[in-house]
Amino acid sequence: MRAAVFHGPGDVRVEEVPKPELTEPTDALVRVTHTAICGSDLWFYNGDSDREQGSRVGHEPMGIVEEVGEDVRRVEPGDRVFAPFVISCGQCEFCRKGLHTSCVNGDSWSGENGGAQGEYVRTPHADGTLVRVPDRYADDEDALESVLPLTDVMGTGHHAAVSAGVEPGSTCVVVGDGAVGLCGVLAARRLGARRIVAVGHHEDRLALADEFGATDTVLGGEGDEVEQVLDVTDGGADHVMECVGAASSMDTAVSVCRPGGTVGYVGVPHGVDAAGLELYDFFGDNVTLRGGVAPVRAYAEELLADVLGGTLDPAPIFTKTVDLDGVPEGYRAMADREALKVLVTL
Repeated sequence: MRAAVFHGPGDVRVEEVPKPELTEPTDALVRVTHTAICGSDLWFYNGDSDREQGSRVGHEPMGIVEEVGEDVRRVEPGDRVFAPFVISCGQCEFCRKGLHTSCVNGDSWSGENGGAQGEYVRTPHADGTLVRVPDRYADDEDALESVLPLTDVMGTGHHAAVSAGVEPGSTCVVVGDGAVGLCGVLAARRLGARRIVAVGHHEDRLALADEFGATDTVLGGEGDEVEQVLDVTDGGADHVMECVGAASSMDTAVSVCRPGGTVGYVGVPHGVDAAGLELYDFFGDNVTLRGGVAPVRAYAEELLADVLGGTLDPAPIFTKTVDLDGVPEGYRAMADREALKVLVTL
């Protein structure tokens, strides 16, 4: 089969690799029809994080089940499915708590599983990991493009909103205008926020935030963004969503959070450590910090119902579509900020 393979910073190639096979009775083999390139994929692509050269890449698969192990009960060949970015068993202590990203039997999509930016993936713990799309939507391309973000960014944006405590009638601030931040705007609207302030550095992305339900937008680089947010919100917000992961974005988040409020963070810490985090800002105003890597499997069914019901549509985050051969170009376009998020169709 063919799959995207990492060969070093700026070098992703589509190559022939061994097709994965079932190895456990709880496995399923899925033929990938849709996947995506994630902002977190740019870390290794840009040389900002280490990754083994020759490894397969991608973690947002959707496709058709082709084969299942003898112990798989929830899906069968022919089913349309999607999978979160982390494999989970669905049965351990942490999965039962809704913390699937801490699954004691968890796994990733790289290595021998196939890499999700490729033609096939082997899914360990298929019953715990795969989410079935109802048959009537199995070939509805518009619906499928709206469902695909549930593999990662929509569930992650939702986790930011939940962690920040967003509730009906509340005011919230979303720091970050990447795909996760924009999905955070959607999530805040879905949870009933009355006021949603989106903070970012790209006019086109903030325009999309406006379409997604932001009531106000603040463009960084045009004056002090903290002061702008404080002015717009009349002193800050009780619910702040940090969707970037940089020290500067965390500083912005805590600076615009009202005393006693909560910062929900899902931006993977990048260049942030305990020494670089001003804990006194949290301590002095009794600001709570909640969040972490998003257990998107815990949110999959409820978000899927809203997508298929027509009340939630994250598909506009895809601003470029490529086929499998176009994956290297997709990486380049995202790295050069020519695309927000790239959809890959096989």
